[in-house]
Amino acid sequence: MPKWLDDAVFYEIYPQSFYDTNGDGIGDIDGITEKLDYVKSLGCNAVWLNPCFDSPFMDAGYDVRDYKKVAPRYGTNEDLKRCFSEAHKRGMHLLLDLVPGHTSDRHSWFRESQKAQQNPYSGRYIWTDSVWNRPADFGCMCGVTERDGCYLLNFFSSQPALNYGFNKITAPWQQHYTHPDCVATREAMKDVMRFWLDAGCDGFRVDMADSLVKNDGDRTATAEIWRGVREMLDREYPEAAMVSEWSDPKQAIVQAGFHMDFLLDHPGKGYHSLFRETGPDGSQHSFFSKQGKGNIMKFLNDYLPQYDASKNCGYISLITCNHDTPRMTLGFDELECKIAYSFLLTMPGVPFLYYGDEIGMQYFKLPSVEGGYQRTGSRTPMQWNRGKNRGFSAADPEKLYLPVDERDCAPTVEEQEKDGDSLLHTVRRVLALRHDNPDLQAVPNFEVVYAKENEYPFVFRRGKFVIAVNPSCRETEIPVAAEGKPRFLIGSSSLKSSRLAMGKQSFAVFECAGL
Repeated sequence: MPKWLDDAVFYEIYPQSFYDTNGDGIGDIDGITEKLDYVKSLGCNAVWLNPCFDSPFMDAGYDVRDYKKVAPRYGTNEDLKRCFSEAHKRGMHLLLDLVPGHTSDRHSWFRESQKAQQNPYSGRYIWTDSVWNRPADFGCMCGVTERDGCYLLNFFSSQPALNYGFNKITAPWQQHYTHPDCVATREAMKDVMRFWLDAGCDGFRVDMADSLVKNDGDRTATAEIWRGVREMLDREYPEAAMVSEWSDPKQAIVQAGFHMDFLLDHPGKGYHSLFRETGPDGSQHSFFSKQGKGNIMKFLNDYLPQYDASKNCGYISLITCNHDTPRMTLGFDELECKIAYSFLLTMPGVPFLYYGDEIGMQYFKLPSVEGGYQRTGSRTPMQWNRGKNRGFSAADPEKLYLPVDERDCAPTVEEQEKDGDSLLHTVRRVLALRHDNPDLQAVPNFEVVYAKENEYPFVFRRGKFVIAVNPSCRETEIPVAAEGKPRFLIGSSSLKSSRLAMGKQSFAVFECAGL
């Protein structure tokens, strides 16, 4: 396990929307390098960079055309190597986004695989044995290549699935995941990883990590492949880290060997109940809504089994948002966000802060750009100041990748820097507390102190700290077997004489002697 993860806090950067240094309306690698000091000033000492590889951008870079080349819109491989180097000079780490399950249909591997004549790449993708054989259980394309067969898709029609094989064989054209063609695909992906690790990358966030092997209902074969990757990393790059888009830590961490796994915003799951749950009438039923209609047990009943299973071999990662998720400001105001982020950033594991969340950037309903569809509204340019294009780019507005928030009330870094009570400074304060106290870092020391169905507050302990949260607009008071002084406080709270009194919409971290 890489030791640096013990105190890691990640900042997710969507490269085309962060900072444009050459005036073409699209963010670039040099812009990220230029803003590393800002990222570190937040308390984020690691970066997850969304795909920056060469691509036709039918799915915002998740359709890779060349895994070993930076997309020219972002710069060059040398620019990215310099970004790695500058991050390391600041004691920071940087993960790239690995897309192992599919490529663009313009990738050179696919150009060869689609040919009628047999060649070394014929088995790199999954093909049926006839153009007329269209499997009902899988998305596929047919009749668009010279090869007599249909090829399986992983997502959009421009994203053919790479061949990691099948666990359960149900048709003659399917290969078992141990077939040499499938093993060759694994080795090709390891080669991509080695290329960027040798260039200075510190690891990878893995897109759709559970999607590799088909007919793999319990994901055992997919997990076996990732264990092989973990063995390679432990042997050759022991300080490299992997975080999976799996949202099942018991599988991703315990069985597949990932160092971290995200809990994602999936309806019916615990994370969703905290921040994005609504009632039948559309009203807020999230636990962190000030409406006070949430149920913390929906989160704990999902989280605790995952935490208990994975706590000794990896870290659960909670997110403020990501590039696929509506920003929390869609349903929460600034105070609600302050309380929600403070909770996320004091939980065990390795947290992830999405760019712009620290200033309360808004989600907008926008026309789809580069396959974003409803996700597009969470990908708008970073708002740095009140200057042209909110300081994102010197380009004419019509050339921007996406429009900036031009409202008079649009938050910016520059303005929030000047306001000591801003969301930005709240994030800084809570992260400073986290970094200063090992008990508040990734260590698995989570204990529930008070949690009841449909009640507030929620109280938990981490080492010598008691953390209490009351997002609702109701004052609360409960018995707690501890007494302590506040180290971080939003709203009004006190913990003394074995009583915890919390004002409405409050969050507190108490340091308690003798625990």
